[in-house]
Amino acid sequence: MNYFDFYELPVSFKPDLNLVKSKFYALSKKFHPDFYANESYEKQQEVLDLSTLNNKAYQTLSNRNKTLKYVLELKNVVQPEEAYQLPQSFLMDMMDVNEALMDLEFDPDAEKLQEVYADVISIERKLDEELEKLISQFDESPAESDSLSSEIKDIFYRQKYIARIREKLPKI
Repeated sequence: MNYFDFYELPVSFKPDLNLVKSKFYALSKKFHPDFYANESYEKQQEVLDLSTLNNKAYQTLSNRNKTLKYVLELKNVVQPEEAYQLPQSFLMDMMDVNEALMDLEFDPDAEKLQEVYADVISIERKLDEELEKLISQFDESPAESDSLSSEIKDIFYRQKYIARIREKLPKI
């Protein structure tokens, strides 16, 4: 059972967080292991499994990045450990950023670091804006979800790449 079915929600990149939270709390009470202490071992295991499923569903659906990946996996658009090929133009832009970071390691320059940091933030914002548009279209037009999913997948992988670069950036 997928997390959306478990919470009786439609599949969405942006589930209603208030509904996710209320389902989580309701099911946490319903499947709390302490209420089943006098039940059979099988029933206790079943409740423990449901409680675990509830916790995993909440952790995933209440986190934007995890939800994004989860929906793409549900749609069989993203595979675990997939070797996705990013577009050359994006990789060329990232090569410039990576070279600048390497230069900064050997020749620290606060002004240059600010520029690189601003470039990364700008790229992140553009990706976020593009992703928001695609997600809105996805939620509004389920019939087009397949074509939109591949575009969303591309942004997902670009964001993962940017996140790795972000980790390399010294704290400003």
